[in-house]
Amino acid sequence: MPHALDPITVGFDIGGTNLKAGVVSAQGEVLEHTYVPTPRTEQALEEALCAIVQEFGSRHEIAAVGVAIAGFLDPHCEIVRFAPHLPWRDAPVRDILHQRLGLPVRIEHDANSAAWGELRFGAGRDARDWVYFALGTGIGATLVIDGEIYRGAFGTAPEFGHLPVVAGGRECPCGKRGCLERYASGTALVTTAQELATSKPERFRATQLAAALDTGEVTGKTVMNAAAAGDELGKAVVADFTHWLNVGLAMVADVLDPELIVVGGGVSKSASLFLPQVAEGMSTHIVGAGFRPQPRLASAELGSMAGIIGVADLART
Repeated sequence: MPHALDPITVGFDIGGTNLKAGVVSAQGEVLEHTYVPTPRTEQALEEALCAIVQEFGSRHEIAAVGVAIAGFLDPHCEIVRFAPHLPWRDAPVRDILHQRLGLPVRIEHDANSAAWGELRFGAGRDARDWVYFALGTGIGATLVIDGEIYRGAFGTAPEFGHLPVVAGGRECPCGKRGCLERYASGTALVTTAQELATSKPERFRATQLAAALDTGEVTGKTVMNAAAAGDELGKAVVADFTHWLNVGLAMVADVLDPELIVVGGGVSKSASLFLPQVAEGMSTHIVGAGFRPQPRLASAELGSMAGIIGVADLART
């Protein structure tokens, strides 16, 4: 339970589908939470944020508000330059919400928020130089150096999901081809399942996952569940996913030499299906394999609340 003098803050995690919010103690405990569909206009989105803070404020003394956003922010975390699934464009969101709420407001990239939650209360709390790798619809990432988030000169570092791993490969919404997230993300699991089912029908036609693909309702979670149940197509997809994740994480290890890589995001719920194999593969993929320490790999500990907990803590400070 929070101490009576500890400041209580609200954290928001705004995704393209749902807006999640929680009241968070100074110890990282989520005291209550809620979620609603993400509004599609600036006015509606800002009104929804204010309404939730007002509702929480009727039961808690709120000291500050943090907002985690999937998009590009300026280096000072004041302006949302662009968010693919949100209406803000070059918008001074921190000042707008501060004026409307009358409370201190912190905005932050969603992967950075989740990483900060893991740094303070989860898998990264005992590390100084490490990487957070969020496997969801795409790939989000955060680099932590000496216990602080590294943002780069313009606030967009690091975009590991858009490292090209296949020359002329799958098209990516970023405008490039062959990006890592086209092969090692929740979306990639579905794409690979479709490609394998089409290219090797004699091997996979009879599988339950192949039949489910015809319904158009297969998700990354569906693929992982199929693999866990022993479905041959599901296992082949996860093997392909594991290979490309191994390639990507080995590149990160070669460039940054982190002590720890924490794998989070929705796909990490199935980490037991691929993380041990990635750790084993990294032992042969990194430069100097066998003659240097390799990063520890760990699953994120805070689950879907990581972004809320992290940005609420950042707002507190």
